[in-house]
Order: sequence, then C-alpha cells, then structure tokens
Amino acid sequence: MAHQNHNEKANYIFGRLPAINALESGKALKAYLQKGFSDERIISLCNKSKIQVMYVEADKLNNLSRNGNHQGVVLEVKPFEYSDLASIINVAKKKENPLIVILDEIEDPHNFGAILRSCDAFGVDGILIKSRNQVLVTSTVAKVSTGAIEYLRIAQVSNLSTAISKLKENGFWIYAADGSGKDDYQKLDYKGPVALIVGSEGRGISRLVLDNSDFIIKIPMFGHVNSLNVSVATGILLSRIRNN
Repeated sequence: MAHQNHNEKANYIFGRLPAINALESGKALKAYLQKGFSDERIISLCNKSKIQVMYVEADKLNNLSRNGNHQGVVLEVKPFEYSDLASIINVAKKKENPLIVILDEIEDPHNFGAILRSCDAFGVDGILIKSRNQVLVTSTVAKVSTGAIEYLRIAQVSNLSTAISKLKENGFWIYAADGSGKDDYQKLDYKGPVALIVGSEGRGISRLVLDNSDFIIKIPMFGHVNSLNVSVATGILLSRIRNN
C-alpha cells in the first residue's frame, strides 16, 4: 500500500480515494494536506481518526509523492502487511469457488495496481507475487488500485513452482495465460478451486511455471496487435472465471 521514501523512514500513499480507504481502515498515521484543501470527507475522517494533520505547500506533497498525482493529500501510513501462502490457502478453501491470482514478475507499478483493482472487483481471494524481480506494493500501486489494496491478501513467495505445487496439493487447478496456449479461455470450465497465472510485460510466464500448469489458456485476437496489456488481459480472464 505504500513505498519507502529514501529521505524519511516512513511509508506514504497519495490521492483522495486511496487516502479515504486508508483512513477508514485505520492505517493512516499522519496527513499532509495542501493549503486550502477542502475535501470535507477526508478532513472529517482525519479528525475522526485523531491523527496529526499538517497543511503544507504543494512542493512538500510533490516531494512526498515523488511528483505523483496526489490531489492535495498525502498520508503517512502503516507499512503494508503481506500475508503468507498458507493463510491465503486456508481462507480461500472456505469459499465455494476459491480464486487465487499468481503474478510472474510484473514490473510496472501501474499494471500491478490495475491488476489489484480487477482482483478486488472480481472477488479474488489472494494474490501471490515473487519476492524478487517483481514490483512490490508501493504508493503508486496503491494509487492505481484506487484503494483496492486495503481489501486484498498478497503473499510474497521465493519460488512460484513450489507455491504452485502447494496449491495443487490443496486441490487447485492451475491456469496459465500465455500466447502459446492451445486452449481458448472461453471454452473451459472454471468450477472449483482455480489459480490464474499471468506473466511479466515483456517475457510472459517462465517456461518452468508453464510446465507446472494444468492448462495454458489464451485470449483469441482479431486485430492487428497480437497482445494485450497484462492488466487488461487479467481483467478479461477474471471476468470469465467469475461468470463461468
């Protein structure tokens, strides 16, 4: 939900909707509002939360948000708390049709944030990311997710193949979305425990992870461009899985 600022040992998020979600969830520690800021909902939530509120010049907010679109508000927040694989599986297995999303080295925070927004919209029970070569939860990710980050469980794992094996042991079917796929995503049945894998923007899903998947699915293309942005593709696939 936040990133580590190099100049100050604090975590920040910015933007009005992420701020509202952080305030409502009790994760805000301090608020920096631009002088003249007049969003009554945020001001009221700050007062209700009894956190320190500082009215500052725009330059201060630009610095804290690294020139992001802060919309006049930056919050210092508690560090994002990652879940672990076991707890995600335990929570997911209690659902009728559990759904987990696995990200194989997503590098763009905007893509990550957009994927998280779709995951919340379609009721994903948990997200697995690699602990290396993957963008982590940053202030930009939180902003793009429009606050969805507050409602999702995300676990970092050192090895995706090991995590996939653990999911299989718990009854999950593994669907990897890749251009090399033979199965049209629209023609499969997604009932029961499902884990959907999407790959990095440039390299896609690694060969080892593909080899450990039960199905390799693809989205048929009809235009001149033969690929979709990974966050767009994820939204399309999640919609199909949830509306199976």
